[in-house]
Amino acid sequence: MTRTPPPSLGTRIRKDFQRNKGIYLMLIPVVLYYALFHYGPMYGAQIAFRDFVPARGIEGSTWVGWDNFKEFFNGIYFWRLLRNTLAISVLDVIFGFPAPILLAIMLNEVTSIRFKRLVQTTSYMPFFISVVVIVGLLIDFFARDGLVNNVLGRTGDARIGFLSEPNYYWALYVGSGIWQTFGYGSIIYLASISSIDPQLYDAAKVDGAGRFRQIFNITLPGIAPTIVTLFILRIGNILSIGSEKTILLYNPLVYQTADIISSYVFRNGVLNGDYSLSAAVGIFNSLINLAFLFTANALSRRRGGTSLF
Repeated sequence: MTRTPPPSLGTRIRKDFQRNKGIYLMLIPVVLYYALFHYGPMYGAQIAFRDFVPARGIEGSTWVGWDNFKEFFNGIYFWRLLRNTLAISVLDVIFGFPAPILLAIMLNEVTSIRFKRLVQTTSYMPFFISVVVIVGLLIDFFARDGLVNNVLGRTGDARIGFLSEPNYYWALYVGSGIWQTFGYGSIIYLASISSIDPQLYDAAKVDGAGRFRQIFNITLPGIAPTIVTLFILRIGNILSIGSEKTILLYNPLVYQTADIISSYVFRNGVLNGDYSLSAAVGIFNSLINLAFLFTANALSRRRGGTSLF
């Protein structure tokens, strides 16, 4: 009996394309977007290894190798930038990452539909407020003549310079970020909770399990894959803190705790025109994030069996 040889790779791809034409057509805009706006600009990343002068162009600028990286690593601000960026990210992971999970679990336990919708609406709203407005509110509330200090003054306590003392910056930055995003971030966890089989809760009630026991034995294990996936993605962006909020909120008095890698890149690249050094710092930032992503993914796959790839 003669065995029919398996179809070639080209034949399999052609047949798969014929079966899923619609999906491939939907994929084309996504591929074009990433090709044009993500992979295409990577050609310009080589300015990190050149003494880039815009008038000469990329190819006409002098190749300097690792000099820009050495300048950044040996600079007086390197350790301060790395410390502040890691500190803010770690604090956000410790306090900010669990916040939407807790909110989703608490909302799931609420029986009043009207109260649940009220909480959801009020917690979602800050996410749609501009960063400029958020920083403006922070300045109005925590200025020396702001609402918080006025309350402290009425209670007999001394006024505090929240915006001019470095020790308070991390708390303001992380706390305002949690307030702005934890409501919107709970949506995906609520969706994950809704996919849990209700019969599990009914069986747990029959067995005499209370609400806390149901949360720890049914709800949390049910949304664990979602939690792990989002946690890996968050770890993969450990050094990616946006510069917008930092630039709007910090001032020279709090540079020692407020200055981060992205704000340093903004000052050197946009304000000072040192594009090569800024590109080198950006590449360093991306490589560290990539290392954290692969490490977190490998540990998750080894310990719990859940991973991105």
